[in-house]
Amino acid sequence: MIDLHTHTNKSDGTDSPRELVNKAISMGMKVLGVTDHDTTSSWQEAIDSVRGDISLALGSEISCLTDEGTSVHMLGLLFDGQHQEMQIMLEETRDGRLPRMRKMIEKMRAAGMDISMSDVEAARPAGATLGRPHLADALVNKGIIKSRDEAFQGMLNNDSVFYVSHAAPTPIEAIKMIRSAGGVAVIAHPLASLRGHSLDVSSFQELADAGLHGIEVDHRDQSPDERTMLRVIAQELGLVVTGASDYHGNGKLNSLGEFLTAPDQWEKLESLALERRVVRA
Repeated sequence: MIDLHTHTNKSDGTDSPRELVNKAISMGMKVLGVTDHDTTSSWQEAIDSVRGDISLALGSEISCLTDEGTSVHMLGLLFDGQHQEMQIMLEETRDGRLPRMRKMIEKMRAAGMDISMSDVEAARPAGATLGRPHLADALVNKGIIKSRDEAFQGMLNNDSVFYVSHAAPTPIEAIKMIRSAGGVAVIAHPLASLRGHSLDVSSFQELADAGLHGIEVDHRDQSPDERTMLRVIAQELGLVVTGASDYHGNGKLNSLGEFLTAPDQWEKLESLALERRVVRA
């Protein structure tokens, strides 16, 4: 079992890195990707938790914006966590999340919702990268909605009137930075129509030319037709095909290991990193 896209409470998940690794071990997972949003702060605790046969593919899910304003997420895996320019880019992206959150809250308050920044902070674990799931949790806590899933299907969807983007690198800038740091770049859920406006298929050639290594094809937010289309694109462009759960712990339907990456595709992806950085016991 190989799941290359998961989150901990160092961003917007609910499991600690140790709890996530323990769950993966109990399931017999062979490779686990730990990819918190715009941070590597979960890495050390995850490394300290490794035992038995499991291996870690450490990384980060980098928030990006196209020139047209479309939100794109880029998985950087197996890069050098000490790469200074990468860490600066991640920090700057995290810094853009606070003003974005305030603008979304302002829109909701203008629509008559009793929600505040303090409500969101109360729902965010200490040290976690601020994100929409924390706003969703605050809305649940206030009784405005019933669940995170309901929030992302409606009020927090990319097409919602309450949605606000934030300062972020373009997908091409993120790919180039990941490669500069010695890692591999995989675009996450690029045609996830269930999330709202998605990436145009004409963009993949440009991303491949910039050095994209793979496409996350198997993901619950992409329809069967979208997955089929992405497989064709990956084959035409010579890109690795991955599958992953995008697990966040409690509050979202995604189950750890519900979608997986084939061993041969993982071997190919791992071989493309500048150095062998897989973490083993």
